[in-house]
Amino acid sequence: MTLTADVEHLLRTEAPQVLGALVRRFGQFDIAEDAVQEALLAASRVWPADGVPENPRGWLIRIGYRKMVDLLRSDQARRRREREEGAAELAMHEPARQAGPAPGTDDSLTLLLLCCHPALSATSQVALTLRAVGGLTTAEIAHAYGTTETTMGTRISRAKQQLVRAGARFTPPTDADRADRMASVTQVLYLIFNEGYTTSAGAELTRVDLTHEAIRLARMLRASLSTEDAATAEVTGLLALMLLTESRHAARTGADGRLVPLEEQDRTGWDADLIREGTALIDGVWERREIGPYQLQAAIAAVHAAAGTPSETDWPQIAALYLWLERLTPTAPVQLSRVVAVARAYGPARGLALLDDLDQRHHLAQNPLTHQRVRAVRAHLLQLTGDTTNAAKLYREAAALTDNHIEQRYLHDKANRLDPPRRRFS
Repeated sequence: MTLTADVEHLLRTEAPQVLGALVRRFGQFDIAEDAVQEALLAASRVWPADGVPENPRGWLIRIGYRKMVDLLRSDQARRRREREEGAAELAMHEPARQAGPAPGTDDSLTLLLLCCHPALSATSQVALTLRAVGGLTTAEIAHAYGTTETTMGTRISRAKQQLVRAGARFTPPTDADRADRMASVTQVLYLIFNEGYTTSAGAELTRVDLTHEAIRLARMLRASLSTEDAATAEVTGLLALMLLTESRHAARTGADGRLVPLEEQDRTGWDADLIREGTALIDGVWERREIGPYQLQAAIAAVHAAAGTPSETDWPQIAALYLWLERLTPTAPVQLSRVVAVARAYGPARGLALLDDLDQRHHLAQNPLTHQRVRAVRAHLLQLTGDTTNAAKLYREAAALTDNHIEQRYLHDKANRLDPPRRRFS
């Protein structure tokens, strides 16, 4: 039997709480995380047939506890962790360590901060967050990132070992920890969402499971912060950005699976509920004294969402917001987005001039993060100026630089409409 959406959501919601309970009792994050995954797999097999138990968290903790003991008692674990096993057995009798969290305890933020420890690379932070906090299996994470389960399993295992070597502990964050680590946490959630919204490889344009998981974790993170917390406005901006961007999901591909660019999308297919929620969130924090990058990106998304038709889009305002964003985060993707906005607001010639200037100063065409998009943007602007031959050439170059099959198809279609194959081979 397959999991219903409600059961799957419940499992992913409970995963961090169960992990927190086991780590609190045994004191070993790496083994506890494996035990939680075993408990989640057991629930995915049993619950669809027998129904969700009255106390699902207690059920998962009980199964996780048994799996944890099995792991600790295994020959391999005994050889490698004799000292740790002894400490864990003693920990079972310590009053401070209980089988479950105290009523009202939410371990989600503690786990997020632990998974985003500065000792880990951004890639490892993402993978560990999806596994430990999101409850995804190693196979699911590997599929999302276009790699093998073995490779992803090794990456996650190494990340857990790095946490042990770094002396990372499962303790509630102090104010200093939370402030220092929040930038990493938001970046990880942003990376998860972006990978889901436009996958880096494969036959699918999007991975809805990843975008929905990023939104769920962003909601959870925002709920864990007080209104006075300095990070609340940016976390709210991040959630608003995700909701406003995700609202366009259904309109991004046609019935034939082809990519539909923003200006050609049927806006009646945009999710009005997500737009209302995202707009209300960004409006609620926009008057704060300090505006951060996620709030600015959400504001840009809100301007797009407010336009009933492409011609009604306030491109000058979007160009101004991107200029503000570039001053805060002068990254290549932001600079390229400003080029597009300037071109839409003031004409393709202005856009090309800005692109030439930025490319000369920042070498955007050589940047691995943007070399594909530079060619696509330049091709679009050249097309608007009437230089269809060079535009088609650049569209094909851009298609060769992406592993996403739907993007490849879209770019090749653009090139072939400007420069049909029969002309090229005549």
